[in-house]
Amino acid sequence: MLAACFALNMFGRGLGDTYAVFLLPLERQFGWSRSEVTSVYSIYLLVHGFTAPLVGLVFDRLGPRWVYGAGMSCLGAALFLAGGLTSLWQFYIFIGALVGVGVSLNGMVPGSALLSRWYREKLSSAIGIAFSATGVGTILFVPIAQSLIGAYDWRLTYRIFGLAVLILVPAVLLLPWKRFAQGSPLHRHEQRQGKAGEGWTLKKALRAPVFWGLALMFFCTAVAMFSVLVQLVAFFIDAGFSPLTAASAYGFLGLLSAISVMSSGFVSDRFGYRQTVTGSFAGTAAGMGLLVLMSYSPSAALLAVFVALFGLCMGTRGPIISSVAARYFAGPRVATIYGVIYSANAIGAAIGSYMGGLLHDLTGGYGVGLAAALAFIGIAAAPFWTIPALKDFR
Repeated sequence: MLAACFALNMFGRGLGDTYAVFLLPLERQFGWSRSEVTSVYSIYLLVHGFTAPLVGLVFDRLGPRWVYGAGMSCLGAALFLAGGLTSLWQFYIFIGALVGVGVSLNGMVPGSALLSRWYREKLSSAIGIAFSATGVGTILFVPIAQSLIGAYDWRLTYRIFGLAVLILVPAVLLLPWKRFAQGSPLHRHEQRQGKAGEGWTLKKALRAPVFWGLALMFFCTAVAMFSVLVQLVAFFIDAGFSPLTAASAYGFLGLLSAISVMSSGFVSDRFGYRQTVTGSFAGTAAGMGLLVLMSYSPSAALLAVFVALFGLCMGTRGPIISSVAARYFAGPRVATIYGVIYSANAIGAAIGSYMGGLLHDLTGGYGVGLAAALAFIGIAAAPFWTIPALKDFR
């Protein structure tokens, strides 16, 4: 079950994040501005965010088989059809809206709900492993996308990705989802006794400070990270690195992010949620400082240090937020509640993606965007220090 959640999240987020290497080819072919190109990614993230609560509701009512099956079908069709697009509005529909829906259906909202039914003491580690699929997908698919674009073109690359996903749809539908959805024997016993998550509804959760603290943390972190990440390949190329080096560095960020995600449960259990989150934000801020240095004096050494520092910190927060939400709001409505919290992450990512492109267009560089990202990082770290229920959460 954990392997299935991992694989499907890997395909969803990994393929969605390959847009970073399509950015410059699309900009050059169609003559679009940087903000126009990044706005496609913003639409994808907005749709991903706004559909997350709906995905949670559908999961709670229909179960995982049709959620994941529909997600893979939507993602594969959108990528395959993207190979024939010619207008910006078409990219909004296919790469923005349809990919956003597909990734949401395959993502961590249904994954966290499933894992919370199987794991208790090791929930943080299980969610960390599932979350790491995003990084694994990035290291796997981003260099492949760059190589295919270099050897052929972006249109054929989209068609290859789409066809590969569509071939996998029947296999996804045949997985034993009914058994996965039943949960562990302890979970089934609690369900029979009516003890799981008594009292938690979305309406009640909306009145809890923990809910808004987690949502704020998700939102501000996403604004900061995606104002940088979407343009990172373009930033490296503009700084003087080759396209393959830029794409490989981006991919290694995903690999190191996967490592940090998988280890986040162990680290937070050892040092505490608040200390782990704070340390990761400090490392992220330092990595952004290295980008500022690279914009003036690029070097392979600075690039290597940046990839190591930024990558090992950027995957830590998501699993911790998900674990806290799954534990605090545990029960039959956890997918719906977590879906609403998770939507703040995707909405923040959409705003950050567009904000980074817009600030680049307005200033002709990356400095102002990096300064804004640092400000949001500071805000994101606040909830674990200001909300009593999160300060000592274990």
